[in-house]
Amino acid sequence: MEIDYFKESLLLHKRLKGKIMITPKIDVQTKDQLSLVYSPGVAEPCMEIHRNPESVWDYTIKNNTVAVVSDGSAVLGLGNIGAYAAIPVMEGKALLFKRFANIDAFPICIDTQDVDKIVETVRLIAPVFGGINLEDIAAPRSFEVEARLQNLGIPVFHDDQHGTAIVVLAALLNASKVIGKPLSDMKVVINGAGAAGIAIARLLQSIDYQGDDYKVHVNDIIICDTHGIIHQARTDLNMAKQAALHFTNRHNVQGTLQDALHESDVFIGVSVGDLLKTSDIQLMKKDSVIFALANPIPEIMPDEAYRGGAAIVGTGRSDLPNQVNNVLGFPGVFRGALDARAKRISPAMKMAAAFTIAECVPKPNRNLIIPPSLDEQVAWRVAAAVKAAALSEKG
Repeated sequence: MEIDYFKESLLLHKRLKGKIMITPKIDVQTKDQLSLVYSPGVAEPCMEIHRNPESVWDYTIKNNTVAVVSDGSAVLGLGNIGAYAAIPVMEGKALLFKRFANIDAFPICIDTQDVDKIVETVRLIAPVFGGINLEDIAAPRSFEVEARLQNLGIPVFHDDQHGTAIVVLAALLNASKVIGKPLSDMKVVINGAGAAGIAIARLLQSIDYQGDDYKVHVNDIIICDTHGIIHQARTDLNMAKQAALHFTNRHNVQGTLQDALHESDVFIGVSVGDLLKTSDIQLMKKDSVIFALANPIPEIMPDEAYRGGAAIVGTGRSDLPNQVNNVLGFPGVFRGALDARAKRISPAMKMAAAFTIAECVPKPNRNLIIPPSLDEQVAWRVAAAVKAAALSEKG
């Protein structure tokens, strides 16, 4: 019998009243134990941290704790539903951090969508956290928030941008092997010019990985938004979209999404469901690659895309093959960053994560271009690669 995930999820959340909880690392049963974890004994680690602030990593939860921060402005495909309604998603993210990388994470849903207030709030709570995972913050606000927090001294990573880009790159690396076409020869169309779409474009055009022979990048990328192709003559572009033109649409193509799809090799959708038809896929080159990542309804369902001539189709859904899901990326990225005590997530760390995820599928095929989302080994392999990249940069 087919499960109604929406109905069953509502029942589950009501029964559990949330998906995470705090548990102590020591069971306090005696006066001596109480004196160690609290007064008077706790005064000594306090004073040690006061004398040497860096020792906070050795004496507190900071060494393994991430804040999952959202303003509720771009939650899943649900839109701007606010801080309260965002809590279940952020709880879920915290659960996945623990499940796949043994990282303690906590949802911080901020009841403001003012950039200055978000930035100030994160700065004020930063002492207790080893990393900040920004989540479901709408573009272009998300770009500014992340940029202004890069000097915080701990990794600040907008997962909707970079986590999505990392996993998309991993999937595309393996898809290119299956269809026998190098990334440098591909024309890629990205629909959705928000945080994810622009970050994907930026990562695809900046590949410079030092393993094997992957020192190439995607040369031909076009981004589309709700008004069609983003090009130089448009006067309605925000600063993030204008900046994206420095590395996309090099031939200044104009027109609709369908115009962009003509003779393209790859479609990456981070937009809205039911956007494409079979006839749209037929505009693309033979053996095209379709990543329809809108949730919960993809831009096009796999069977329709295959009828249009697609060779490989991936979605964001767990009930379909080739789930391109951030859970393959963010747990390992933060685990590696925390273990290296990195101050930020660098481009080299992102690349290391993407290529490692791809390498977790040694023999990719049409229905397996990326590891299953529940593969427990992925996060630890990614963590090792990210840690190595971070330490290498430290010298």
